[in-house]
Amino acid sequence: MRILLTNDDGITAPGLEVLQHIASEVGDEVWTVAPETDHSGASHSLTLQEPLRCRQIGERTFAVKGTPTDCVIMGVRHLMAEAGPPDLVLSGVNRGQNIAEDVTYSGTIAGAMEGTILGVPSIALSLAAHYGPGGSGRIRWETPLALGSALVRRLLAAGWPEHVLLNVNFPDRTPEDVAGIAITRQGERDPRLLTIDHRMDTRGNPYYWIGFERQKSHPAEGTDLWAVREGLISVTPLCLDLTHRATCERLASALDGAGLSGDNASGDNARPASTEAGRAAAKR
Repeated sequence: MRILLTNDDGITAPGLEVLQHIASEVGDEVWTVAPETDHSGASHSLTLQEPLRCRQIGERTFAVKGTPTDCVIMGVRHLMAEAGPPDLVLSGVNRGQNIAEDVTYSGTIAGAMEGTILGVPSIALSLAAHYGPGGSGRIRWETPLALGSALVRRLLAAGWPEHVLLNVNFPDRTPEDVAGIAITRQGERDPRLLTIDHRMDTRGNPYYWIGFERQKSHPAEGTDLWAVREGLISVTPLCLDLTHRATCERLASALDGAGLSGDNASGDNARPASTEAGRAAAKR
């Protein structure tokens, strides 16, 4: 098995070393193409306004001055062109969980997303790390190191559909204290916890940090938030198609026959806002 690795914490991140160990126990050919610097929060962004720079730093190991998405494209379409495409893309292991709305911000998720777009089964892996009350105060890299390869092999044996990526989050626990594995759905945080921390620099100029207030929450059972809190490894299947089909059907029905110039428009300038083809697509 040929495996391509990437991350968003950068080529020197300790989580990437953990991922290399995991991959070495799963496949016999491991390639690493990771960002030159930390790109946490880069989401699924591409570098389009400047050229990509790439340097080889080891056998089948490359650093790219770009985003995780750039790295996967660079790996699959260029660096691995002669060797052949990967059989699996692994992204991570991220320092910090990627759950709930994090999945839309995360460069770790984006690496697996791009692999999925390119037709390669892909898994994003992250490790929860809590510094507040009840947290360990340190990064438990030993947990994915001990449990990661067996989990990846089990997921590969089970399989998953095209256009779906797997989002794995290890809890902030030692390997022996992990309570099990849970297949979860994406959770939802309270948006009121999102904050702006306003500070002043030494010259009296303001600057700001985006963050979340730390409060004890009660996430819904079956969500990724709940699983990680309960000490379970969370595995969440995420799909590339963001379409909400029920709303497609409702809007198609509501706009059927409506004119472009108003609710009661009619005549030559009034054109249907939905078509039979559109309604058929909404029902698929």
